[in-house]
Amino acid sequence: MKKIQESAENYLETILILHQRNGSVRSVEIAAELDFSKPSVSVAMKHLREKGHITMDRDGQISLTPEGRRIASAVYERHLLFTRWLTSLGVPPQTAAEDACRIEHVISEESFRAIQRHVDNQAS
Repeated sequence: MKKIQESAENYLETILILHQRNGSVRSVEIAAELDFSKPSVSVAMKHLREKGHITMDRDGQISLTPEGRRIASAVYERHLLFTRWLTSLGVPPQTAAEDACRIEHVISEESFRAIQRHVDNQAS
């Protein structure tokens, strides 16, 4: 996975989640979900557009580009696996989700895939 800033990964992951939940995404929804100011989200959306990770139509609807979706999906996959794994180890769900959010950005692809194989083998 090509490395981008953690904040960009968080925004892309949030767009993916909101789109799955609501069917559409606007900046105001991202701001509410992340508890960020609307101006901060607007600046971030501008950067994500410039990087080719999102598009925005005239009505303010935000969509992930194929590259943005690839990044968001990879980050979300990590988040789900780490949350599930930590919870299975006895970590409270809220703490597991918070820790997963930090881990998902710093772990190498190689280590993630090794943990994923281990978790999958434990489930079998």
